Amino acid sequence: MVYGIGIDIIEIDRIKESVENFGDKFLNKVFTQTELDYSLNKPNKYQHLAARFAAKEAIAKALSFKGDRGFRWKDIEIYNELNGMPSAKLYNNLLEILGEGKELKITMSHSQNYVTCFAIIHKAE
Repeated sequence: MVYGIGIDIIEIDRIKESVENFGDKFLNKVFTQTELDYSLNKPNKYQHLAARFAAKEAIAKALSFKGDRGFRWKDIEIYNELNGMPSAKLYNNLLEILGEGKELKITMSHSQNYVTCFAIIHKAE
């Protein structure tokens, strides 16, 4: 059974411009330290930051997030499994919103200019 789906697409240059215009204020508001450590050490760091941003947006949509539930960017942390597959950890209110018996899966894709992410919440096996 599927409980929620979400998708997001973003231009990589939008994230680059936000970093250039707002620097650490933007980075520290949106990304966890784990995400920053991973992304900022890559040659194509803006692509990795954009992927994490798109994933957070897609997950919020899949959760059917409503603004009064206390969503914060850092309540979602995107990381890669050992096999390279992207995955997400939820914290605080978002973990409660997901609830027991449900599983969250994400997939990301990118081109030279865009990043997209698809999130699905389904019944856990």
